[in-house]
Amino acid sequence: MHGPGSVTISQGRIESISFEEAAPASIRLPHDAILAPAFIDIQVNGGGGVLLNDQPTEAGVRRIVEAHRKAGTTGCLPTLITDRPEVVERLAVAAEGCLDIPGVLGFHLEGPALNRSRKGIHPEAEIRVPDRRDLAAIKSFGDRGRSMVTLAPECVPASMIDELVGAGLRIAAGHSDASAAEIRQAVDHGISGVTHLFNAMSQLSAREPGLVGAALEDDRLFAGIICDGIHVDRAALRVAFRCKGRDRLMLVSDAMPLVGTDDRQFLLQGRQITLHDNRLTGSDGTLAGAHLTMIEAVRNAVALVGISLVDALIMSSRTPAAFLGLGSALGRIAPGYRADLVAFNPNFEVVGTWIGGVGSMGEAATASERG
Repeated sequence: MHGPGSVTISQGRIESISFEEAAPASIRLPHDAILAPAFIDIQVNGGGGVLLNDQPTEAGVRRIVEAHRKAGTTGCLPTLITDRPEVVERLAVAAEGCLDIPGVLGFHLEGPALNRSRKGIHPEAEIRVPDRRDLAAIKSFGDRGRSMVTLAPECVPASMIDELVGAGLRIAAGHSDASAAEIRQAVDHGISGVTHLFNAMSQLSAREPGLVGAALEDDRLFAGIICDGIHVDRAALRVAFRCKGRDRLMLVSDAMPLVGTDDRQFLLQGRQITLHDNRLTGSDGTLAGAHLTMIEAVRNAVALVGISLVDALIMSSRTPAAFLGLGSALGRIAPGYRADLVAFNPNFEVVGTWIGGVGSMGEAATASERG
């Protein structure tokens, strides 16, 4: 943490940083504001009243991205949960155009190759091993930004993981009942991430570490975690941080469409999901994603895990950028980096965001900063 100071931006990138006497600024932030690398969220199912599965279009993606930008997220992977082949294909057609929407870094396909025993809220009828039709659509996302796929590695042949990695996709293990040995083998074939650590996966036990144990032990794996105080107990959050550290553990929202709205219910593939006490559940009590933004996840990481604000900010920006292979362009306030920035006050209220130096109101930014 530094400050006070100033950041100069030119042609969308950070040109210089100064902590000398404050330079004239076209944007001057409140004196108590903190300027940080903006948040990168690799798991965003919906927002602004839109579920990506229901509107896999440029208009739908734009609504989702705009809702999360208000909470400091300037880079995200809109996430499609397990669905029919034609829904995946519809998003594949729209995906290239969506990359022109500020804030879209790629897409996250969560499924369909999941383990039914760890399905969570995903529709069991649509869980399947991808056939050639599925694979063609999924692989097309390999050149759609920095996209990823969540799958259960024990449910697909290793050659399929090779094929997806070869197409340019990042692969994460999730909704999986895999043994630790199966995860180690999958990592050897190119799996590099774990989706919502602790949730919907084989747990750590004395003689079978499962996916949780493998994720905590293997430094090659990045892991996303939902830090809302509901999905993961604070003790487990602390264990994860001690094992993975700020450079391998990533904050994710796993957000659903109610983010950015005052609504309390929505339909998820025909199932009614209700928000109560910040918890989203189906009628049987199954958790259905999270009602969470990234600024709230950062605040919770400080409060629940007891880590520093710096560590929480790294887990929400620099680390996901590294996972996506964007560590040389995003996730830092440093000369040459893209000017994706968030400003927030001590109450964790976002007061401004910039993508490539362009603010939410369209300003070209040269921002005074603290932080």
